[in-house]
Order: sequence, then C-alpha cells, then structure tokens
Amino acid sequence: MSRARRRRELVIERLTELRDPSLGGGPEPAFRERLREDLVSGRLLLSAPGEERAPGPARPPVRRRRPPLSQLATFGLAGVMVIAAFATYQAVPGDTLYPLKRAAESTLVHLSADDAERGERELASAETRAKEVASLLGSSTDSPLVGETLKDMEDSTRSGISRLTRTQPRSSKIKKFAQKQRDVVEPMLDQLNEAQKGQAAGYLDYIEGLVAPAR
Repeated sequence: MSRARRRRELVIERLTELRDPSLGGGPEPAFRERLREDLVSGRLLLSAPGEERAPGPARPPVRRRRPPLSQLATFGLAGVMVIAAFATYQAVPGDTLYPLKRAAESTLVHLSADDAERGERELASAETRAKEVASLLGSSTDSPLVGETLKDMEDSTRSGISRLTRTQPRSSKIKKFAQKQRDVVEPMLDQLNEAQKGQAAGYLDYIEGLVAPAR
C-alpha cells in the first residue's frame, strides 16, 4: 500500500468520525469542500504515524556583500595612502614629509642584501640630494638647507663609491653615476654663494676622478 493511499484512507476515516452525531455534529459543508479541494490539489500534506518528512535540499551559503559605505572607505583609504606616498617622494628639505622620505631611504639601504646593493642605493640617494639642491636653489640661495643637502649628497656619494669599489671595482655603474652627477651639479655653481660653491667644487673634483679613465 502506497503512502499516498494510506494518507487518503486516514483522512476519510477522520471525515467519517466527524459525521458521527455522537461527536456533537459534523463539520460545516464548506469546511469539507475546502478539505476535499486541498486533498485533490495536493496542498494538504498529512504524514502517517511514525513517518518523517524527507529533508529538502540544503540551501547554498549566502555570501554577505560588503556594505557600499565600507567599500568606499577602503578605496578612500587606499587613495589617501597613494597620495601620501607621492607627496613624500616629492618632498624637499624643509617640507613636513621630508624626514619620512629620508627615513624610508635609510631603511632601504639597511635592508640591502649585500654591500654592492647597499652602495647602489646610497648612490641613488646622492642623486636625489642633487635634485633637491636644484629645487632649493629655485627658492632661496641663502637657505642653510642648501649647504646641508650638499653635504648629505657628498656623504652618500663617498659611502656608496667605497662600497662599490670594494665589491665591484670595475663596475661601469660608478662611471655612469659620476657623469650624471657632474651634469647636474655643474650648472648650479653660478647660483651658489661662496661657501656653497666651495662645497660643490670639492664634490666635482672628487667625482671627476671617477670619470677619468684609470692609467
């Protein structure tokens, strides 16, 4: 006997009981009509005693989407970080972000894998100092920051050259660096005061020896 047939018989038995006058009167005709329609259409589901309904298919997990406001905040923060990094890279002596720029350069130097890489990064810092001097000269030739930056440029140059000549004595990078620095520093001489000009001239004499061919 199928389950559907068993459920129909249970319903018929229940209807028979409801028609029994001893139970205080049967159900209203309208109720019986609605019940019959539900049974025919399958909308009424009755389970036999001890029978359990089969579990339905598991629903796929619902992925929670991040609120639009949170996404905008994330993009905004990323944009601010990019702008801050660019502003730090463009900072010159005297700017608020300049110490952060120098700290980042120093960190890169100390994180270098070996002396050769450390020397190359120090020469890169020297090139940056030369560009900063040129930027400062466009605003004021009497600023003490010009002299300080010239000294930092020379210190980075000597340290970087020392490391490279010890690890890569015949590296072509040394000559290329010296030529590039000479082309940047020489045009500054006419804009420097006497003390600054002495610093720049001594620096040019030093790197000129790096450009000249070895005998």
